[in-house]
Amino acid sequence: MIEILPVTNQTQLKQFVTFPFQLYKNNPYWVPPLIKDELETLDKSKNPVFKNAEANYFLAKKDGNIVGRIAVIINHLEVNEIGKKKVRFGWFDVIDDIKVTEALLDKVFEIGRAHNLEYAEGPVGFSNMEKAGILTKGFDEMNTMITWYHHPYYAAHFEKLGFKKQATWVEFKLSIPESIKDKVAKFSSIVRERYGLSVIRFKNKKEILPYVDEMFDLLNKTYNTLQTFVPIQQYQIDYYKEKYFNFIHPDYITCIKDKEGKLIAFSIVMPSFTKALKKANGSLFPFGWYHLWQAQRKNDRAAFYLIGIDPKYQGKGVTAIIFEEMQYLFNSKGIDKVETNPELKENTAVQQLWKDYDPIQHKERSTFRKNL
Repeated sequence: MIEILPVTNQTQLKQFVTFPFQLYKNNPYWVPPLIKDELETLDKSKNPVFKNAEANYFLAKKDGNIVGRIAVIINHLEVNEIGKKKVRFGWFDVIDDIKVTEALLDKVFEIGRAHNLEYAEGPVGFSNMEKAGILTKGFDEMNTMITWYHHPYYAAHFEKLGFKKQATWVEFKLSIPESIKDKVAKFSSIVRERYGLSVIRFKNKKEILPYVDEMFDLLNKTYNTLQTFVPIQQYQIDYYKEKYFNFIHPDYITCIKDKEGKLIAFSIVMPSFTKALKKANGSLFPFGWYHLWQAQRKNDRAAFYLIGIDPKYQGKGVTAIIFEEMQYLFNSKGIDKVETNPELKENTAVQQLWKDYDPIQHKERSTFRKNL
């Protein structure tokens, strides 16, 4: 018998967060999140996203054992301001039993209908700034800090239950040459001179803070035409600033300003924390912090996290400046492999950025949708 139980206390919330640690215990490709971060993200008293969203968490039990989990989310900004009558679901993990999947998704439909919504889509987070999509390609690749890993049967369950793919993201591996390409350096110089652009360099994290709000403003401008877009609120900016700031290294941030000093583009790259998080196994103590510190200090791999360009400057070669700066950084740090963050498949403009770096698409993930 399958039971679907609401999460109503901290003990159950911890069971909710740690269930994947059981499900993927012996999987060499699953990279665990930090348990403390997951608990805080889902805590309605700590995550400010609940100012404009609500969520219910459920555990599935079979024969007394936890066999699945799901979060059912309503983002009121999305529903009321953007007009998408959607119930979201995320933090979805399940054993290979389609009846368990069906029972968990029934909770999504039940809550969606109770709020007069039209369709369900997932897996997604509370907003477009969080993890999204069921992995459909790349099962022999480790997930990054900002993505989920899934077994192949997840997508098969959704398809058998009548769900259709909604949004699809692709990810790439890039090879970094030992020196800057002549055409990149030349084009970067031309663009800087033509538009009066210059690079802002940071010596420490404190110098970055005055630019964070402008970065998120650029993100809103950069991605507001994409299908998954939900405007980033100031309280979310403050929250992400606190959550990810310790992972940021000033050397890995490129900001570009115009001749009036206004920020017109930025990129954030991080040393790859994938292997460090695997070793940490969900905890900073006793040695997890050391693995993360080592990954930040010495690493031959990096991951693109965010890139934003003012629409006025898109298509004008600003990316050449970003790549020139990144190239010098990668070469100085001994980084020869870079992994992109998930990019919507239709966002071909972003994918064109990687064409000179021998891109290999190694992963793909999709959200799935079904009308209520």
